[in-house]
Amino acid sequence: MRSRFQVFTLLMLAASSPVLGAEQYRKPRIRAITAFVRIDPSQSLQPVQEALPFLRRAKDTFEKAGYQVQTIRITTEPLVQYLRSRYTNLTFFKSLDELAKKERFLFNIGPLTLKEPSDIGKVELLSQILSATRANASLVVADENGVHWNAVRVAAQIIKYVENHSPNGANNFDFAAVAMVPPNTPFFPGSNHDGPGHQFSVGWEAGNFVTDVLKEAKRDWPRAKTSLSEAFEQQGRFVDVIATQLEKDSGWKYMGLDPTPAPNSDSSIGAAIEELTGAKFGSSGTLSAAALITEAERSITAKRVGYSGLMLPVLEDPVLAQRWAEGTYDLDSLLAYSAVCGTGLDAIPLPGDVSREQLERIIGDMASLAFKWKKPLTARLIPAPGKRAGDRTDFNFGVAQFPNTTLRTLP
Repeated sequence: MRSRFQVFTLLMLAASSPVLGAEQYRKPRIRAITAFVRIDPSQSLQPVQEALPFLRRAKDTFEKAGYQVQTIRITTEPLVQYLRSRYTNLTFFKSLDELAKKERFLFNIGPLTLKEPSDIGKVELLSQILSATRANASLVVADENGVHWNAVRVAAQIIKYVENHSPNGANNFDFAAVAMVPPNTPFFPGSNHDGPGHQFSVGWEAGNFVTDVLKEAKRDWPRAKTSLSEAFEQQGRFVDVIATQLEKDSGWKYMGLDPTPAPNSDSSIGAAIEELTGAKFGSSGTLSAAALITEAERSITAKRVGYSGLMLPVLEDPVLAQRWAEGTYDLDSLLAYSAVCGTGLDAIPLPGDVSREQLERIIGDMASLAFKWKKPLTARLIPAPGKRAGDRTDFNFGVAQFPNTTLRTLP
């Protein structure tokens, strides 16, 4: 009888092979291993520093199993919980930013919620943190109680502030208005938790993986759904086994996998959708493809967290960026797709002269859709300072060589 270690080793060897059945697919990458911690500003950054050895061990374990790991990340409890401390000021977050640069991790300071009148006073500090550091953060604009219209207005205010106070407005890449986002999602900037800490989750990048599976299906939609479900299931099991073993060995509790197939500059989910539909992204059939991919990933038996949806970030995916410039889809298209998948309006380039009122309407539409269907959606909106519709963006987000695109006129 094989020992637990022998079974684990065999599964790691299997995971290192990209072969699924008779076909060979490019493996998903691990986009994020995210640790959830609770911090006490009076104790400096000790909880963050204590998480780093675990994250490096987790990264090494996944890499030995054949997965490329792109980032390690840390998410704190909700920002408002430790802004009460007299030690929490802009200097504290600059120190955290310096540590993140030195130790090469990304960090998220959790969501801000505006439940009390006094919470409005924290908006100015959050705006300054986002502009002066590469902290990720979010603002809750809808939850189970409905849309919070004051928060919608504040989110628009923050976006305009960061546009005008960060290099080329690029730090808006690190901020999102969020609605109904569950805890323990590994993806930024919507990542959040309010647990005891000492927990982690995993998110993968799988644009190329999905493209390869759908290409093999040759636009046979039932076959595509079956093949993609099976492929996600196998990779999900591998991640589950590796992460569960990490939990046993480290004492860090594994919360689950977010199977959302995040894209990247060299791993396009737009290309995957076009492979299935045989038409440009935004054409008829795009919504059906989004639904098929989402249903396939949600069929996995591995422990799931987060969005379990479909990311369509315009400024992270070369095909989406190109189709945006061509005008094959728009904000309303993305909201329509979000009704069957997610994650809302992600990395949307906007003209720099977009008004706060226009931003409020865009965010409000997202929040209303999320509340209506009780699903996690976000709005990550990135105005380009000094640029108008028809101009080319020239963002540099500092984390990857993401594509630029042409700005579109807002209705």
